[in-house]
Amino acid sequence: MEQPLAIFAGRSNIALARAIAEQYGTTLGEVTIKAFSDGEIYVKYQQSIRGSDIFIVQSTPPPSENIVELLMLIDAAKRASAYRVTAVIPYFGYARQDRKDQPRVSIASKLMANLLTTAGADRVLTMDLHAPQIQGFFDIPLDHLYASSIFVEYFNANPIDNLVVVAPDVGSLKMARSYSKRLGAGLAFVDKRRPQQNVAEVMNIIGDIQDKNILLVDDMIDTAGTITNAATALRERGAKRILTACTHPILSGPAFQRIEDSPIDLMLVTDTVPLKRPSPKIKVLSVAEIFADSIRRIYTDDSISTLFDD
Repeated sequence: MEQPLAIFAGRSNIALARAIAEQYGTTLGEVTIKAFSDGEIYVKYQQSIRGSDIFIVQSTPPPSENIVELLMLIDAAKRASAYRVTAVIPYFGYARQDRKDQPRVSIASKLMANLLTTAGADRVLTMDLHAPQIQGFFDIPLDHLYASSIFVEYFNANPIDNLVVVAPDVGSLKMARSYSKRLGAGLAFVDKRRPQQNVAEVMNIIGDIQDKNILLVDDMIDTAGTITNAATALRERGAKRILTACTHPILSGPAFQRIEDSPIDLMLVTDTVPLKRPSPKIKVLSVAEIFADSIRRIYTDDSISTLFDD
């Protein structure tokens, strides 16, 4: 007998969760999530989920309560005899801490993977991990989605002549090369150094950007120092229109002011993380459809990789 499907949501990105359920053709399941007066989280499913295929939508940006809430939702589902529990994590927090690059530091992304597995998750569905090798931290199946298909679709519908795709750092070069190939555009990258965390300095620009329209691509923007420094350097070196495409708009601290004061003409982001406030330079594209399609394929045991076949 086919297991019933149910989609539930934590509180970190309820708007995206509702949009995913709508795209799937259902509504979110009923769950109570609240905090006691001391801040301790309480979760309870308000409907029977015994034998159900459960999908829990919860991004895990700061504060850390978001990951704790997800863990508790997974634990409650397993204890309620759910058939399978899939953690749908549009933005996987702590992904920047993926290796021991200094003495006496935590590999926090590995810890998050362990916590999800220990809580009882049977599967993880996420998008644009900051470091793709994090997939190897999980001892359960992980499906990795890419927002590039959404951005490429946007630029195919709104073509830009004389376009060069630019990686704001070497770590984004593979992503930029993929965009360049799919958009039939040129390719360049910014050589930078980072003297300390959240501080970036532009060193050199490798590639022809003189009198070109620019598309800067990255998986996430936090304080926006890297992307705005790159945009400024590109404009100073003769670039014309400057656009950016970023999957996860964390946008903390001075990020909004930096973006609005920068030469960036348009920043495209997705709704994996709720935008803290609107900005005239920022346009949000939804990932709801691709997540809904992926949930459907997981439920029916069909291939997800075919979603990204050219």
